[in-house]
Amino acid sequence: MAELAKRYHPRIAKSEYKSFVELKEGAGRPRIDYMLGFKQVAEEYKPPILYNVASVELGNTTTKCIITSTDLKRGKTFLVTKIVKLTRKVRKPKIGEVVFGKTIWGVELTEQSVAEYVRDTVLEALKSAKMDIKSDLHFVVRSTGVTSALATPDEVDSMIKALAKGCLLAGVPPAKMVASPTKNGLPRELREFSYLDKVPFVGAITGIIPPRSKGEVMANEMEAELSTAGIKAAAKWVGVDYRHPLVSFDFGTTLKGRVVNDKLPYADTIGSITGLGGAIFDAMAKGIGFESALELYEKKPPSYKHVDWHVVEKDAEEILGLVKVVEVPEKVTHFGTIPVNPKAARDSGITLVGVDVGENGSDLPKLSELGEEIYKEKGLDHFAAVMDCLIGRIVYAILKIFKEKGILNEKFSIGVTGRAGITGLKPYCVMRAVEQIGLIKGKLEERVVFVEDGLATGAAIMARCMHNLGTPQTPLGGNRGMPCILNLRIKYHEKKFS
Repeated sequence: MAELAKRYHPRIAKSEYKSFVELKEGAGRPRIDYMLGFKQVAEEYKPPILYNVASVELGNTTTKCIITSTDLKRGKTFLVTKIVKLTRKVRKPKIGEVVFGKTIWGVELTEQSVAEYVRDTVLEALKSAKMDIKSDLHFVVRSTGVTSALATPDEVDSMIKALAKGCLLAGVPPAKMVASPTKNGLPRELREFSYLDKVPFVGAITGIIPPRSKGEVMANEMEAELSTAGIKAAAKWVGVDYRHPLVSFDFGTTLKGRVVNDKLPYADTIGSITGLGGAIFDAMAKGIGFESALELYEKKPPSYKHVDWHVVEKDAEEILGLVKVVEVPEKVTHFGTIPVNPKAARDSGITLVGVDVGENGSDLPKLSELGEEIYKEKGLDHFAAVMDCLIGRIVYAILKIFKEKGILNEKFSIGVTGRAGITGLKPYCVMRAVEQIGLIKGKLEERVVFVEDGLATGAAIMARCMHNLGTPQTPLGGNRGMPCILNLRIKYHEKKFS
């Protein structure tokens, strides 16, 4: 551990909490009085303009409602509150209810049970934040990682309806779940920050065009989009300019990510990453009596004392033998339990890389057995170190595929979010993997960033992008090192529609 800590210095962007009361009063803003000669002058105080967004996510392992507030004058996003519940506590189906699908862990879901669970989670978050749903909240973004376990479009539709119904039951007005097509449709205090009158919303979140395909490349495409946006925004908190070109990883229960080029004024998605993520580590943790790997880190945080990293690497290599990291074969419909469309990926010029254990998770029980064996022989610290080392090996294998296809070069930055990518010593192991792949020259910490709550932060950013609520002083679009590219986009649209 000492060697890793000495060699690598990961920058981890942790969510900054502020109460809504503090934010409304302008807490944390620069002093507004200054000295003019020998006389102190106080400028007229102007309260911050806040854009408040609730992100509601029902995932395979956790269900969250995270409320963020963005100070539009500074372009800084704060976390107001975060409510996290276990999805396995969604109530069981009642007689007469139709089960439309299951989570990756087998929890049965109905529209009614999901809607009620979402309702309760949203109401709990609003109560915790001390916010009024009608006067304080501007927008609600809904997402789900459970699409990975759903088999048909009808099942996905049922999930989308259930999420919307849950928000409506909580009292969210329908207008706060649909983007306004015009600037005048926004609340009056937000209009000065909107550029909808200059640049239309074309579906690009933080300047990235989603896959241009006739069919959906992977079922968790939206989560990949949100997480990428969240990493871009949060990276600024730790001084990293994480803009194009980039690779993003979100190691939730399922894995989702993107490879984005540096095309201007809008970048293209040229690679997609999907499959099993945290589920791999959850399976290992189940072998020693925990429900998930997250539970292990919370209840028995490892100290990593007396860990022999040479033995750790050997054990990680053995486990990697069960993990399949490949370009997704063309004829499959699911990979790592995720519905995929390799043909749509190929036709749109996207390299689709997936992570699986057996066939659609069929060998996860073997991981549990191997995890139990490692734990019994070498203890908790060694067990946790093996999980941390394994994430580095997986990242390395994914980057290697893209590198060998000529997609990556020394210009790319790497961003990681999700519980299975930032806990324990995983950031150090990921940085070692990036160094070994030989992509980045110079200081790794200036090009590799780790983010808490990337998906939730991304939901807030998505809501801003849908309304073109720009912050030119802290741009999220464009390439690394560039100023705001608003003028480039204005010229692009003028030329396109002239």
